[in-house]
Parts: sequence; C-alpha cells; structure tokens
Amino acid sequence: MDKEHKKHLEARAKVLKAMAHPSRLFMIEELEKGERCVCELTEMVGSDISTVSKHLSVLKQAGLVADDKRGNQVFYRLRVPCILNFFGCVESVLEAQVKDHSAHLKIVTL
Repeated sequence: MDKEHKKHLEARAKVLKAMAHPSRLFMIEELEKGERCVCELTEMVGSDISTVSKHLSVLKQAGLVADDKRGNQVFYRLRVPCILNFFGCVESVLEAQVKDHSAHLKIVTL
C-alpha cells in the first residue's frame, strides 16, 4: 500500500470512528430532519451539555456536521447528508446477520 492510499484509508477510518458511538449516531439521525441547537440535542440525547458538545465536536472534526453560532446558541446541521446512505448499508449487514443467526439456530435444533 502506498502512502497516499494509506492516508486516504486513515481519513475514511476517522469518519467511521467519529460515527462509532450510539449518541453520535442518534444526533446524525436527528440532524437528518433539520438543524438543531445544542440545547435541543442535549435534551433529546439525555446527557449533559458538555458531553453533547464533545460528541458534536468529534462529528465536526470528522467533517460530518457544520455549526452556526447565533447569539448564545450554536446550531448544527449535517454537512454531507449522503452519509445517511451508509446507514442503509449497515442495516443490510444487520439483517444478514439476523438471517445467518436464524439459519444457524434451525440447524442446531434439528
């Protein structure tokens, strides 16, 4: 693997790592519906504001969300809504796992 390819793969891994938390996945799903202020996301997630802000910072550093400060509030929006297409693929993997597990259980019980 050459250096450029490795750098590209590392950049991909950074995006995937940023999404690799249930609260951040939830925030991405909510931002699909439209922009939200930190206070709304804090209430929805059920964590304290510093925890939610840290999650949003991780998503922003990975290039997944953008922010806009308005007065005392910060609003977030998806920077690249196409990331939601990835979730469809993840759901397909989960469905395949369930099918494989069910098939395995049928074989074991026979």
